[in-house]
Amino acid sequence: MSELWDTIKLLSDSTRARILIILNDEELSVAELQDVMDMGQSRISSHLSLLRQGDLVVDRKEGKKTFYAINLNCDPSKQKLIDSVLSVLKTDTGVLEDQQNLKRVLNKRKQAAEEYFNSVAGRLGKNYCPGRSWEAIGHFLLYLTPKLKIADLGAGEGLISQLLARGAEKVYCIDNAPKMIEFGESLSKKNGLTNLEYQLGDIENVPLKNKSVDIALLSQALHHANHPAKAVEEAYRILEDGGRIIIIDLLEHDFEKARELYADVWLGFSQNKLYQLLKDAGFKQIEVNTVSKETEEPYFQTILASAVKG
Repeated sequence: MSELWDTIKLLSDSTRARILIILNDEELSVAELQDVMDMGQSRISSHLSLLRQGDLVVDRKEGKKTFYAINLNCDPSKQKLIDSVLSVLKTDTGVLEDQQNLKRVLNKRKQAAEEYFNSVAGRLGKNYCPGRSWEAIGHFLLYLTPKLKIADLGAGEGLISQLLARGAEKVYCIDNAPKMIEFGESLSKKNGLTNLEYQLGDIENVPLKNKSVDIALLSQALHHANHPAKAVEEAYRILEDGGRIIIIDLLEHDFEKARELYADVWLGFSQNKLYQLLKDAGFKQIEVNTVSKETEEPYFQTILASAVKG
């Protein structure tokens, strides 16, 4: 009972309650919470510390940044209490304003990535890009067989798809940067590839039907997703039973400048993390391996994952 009283005390503060409502919708950094709540860093950090001590929020370190989310593993009685309080407060004027600010902050995240990829459309394959090596692509192509329906998710200009389309039945290039789509379509037309289709869309909400492809590719795209688990789940949804997902991405690293230089949201993934994402989505026959290591700083390593829809 004392633990519930402690939870009530934590929820009795309006700032902490607002933080919980915001984090109930999205995992955020302290800086992003500042932007949403228009509040100082020290004040927010102080409240987050109390909420963490009370097991109401959890934190995750990504490079130098720390992200916070509501704790979804509370005991049932505590969770029921939290849900009741937050439900009542959701119509509060200040809370409604927070929700509008949250949409703005999340849109800012998305726009930062879109601006980067729009700015390099037509040049992406010519400039340096972490983890993009012919060695990794060679491993990638070993998994493929001809006359398949393939979805290249987060395709960019679709350079890999341009190669695959020569033997595949159909290739869908999905990307959320209009300039990338525009350039890719032009290149496809130039090369006479009639079975290559570009579609504007998000890898977390793929504009393809359930069970519509045989192969789902995520080549250096997953670390740009706000919610990698959703992207993997979408790949599972669009795959035929027995279809295969293939992922090329960066091994977990601490090169913080990648966020600014390449619009990276995640600093790569450990092999265990990628394995768990695939397992949680329902995939079977999962394989995850490191396939290349760059020889110059920051020594990015590339991992290749493959799994089958069960």
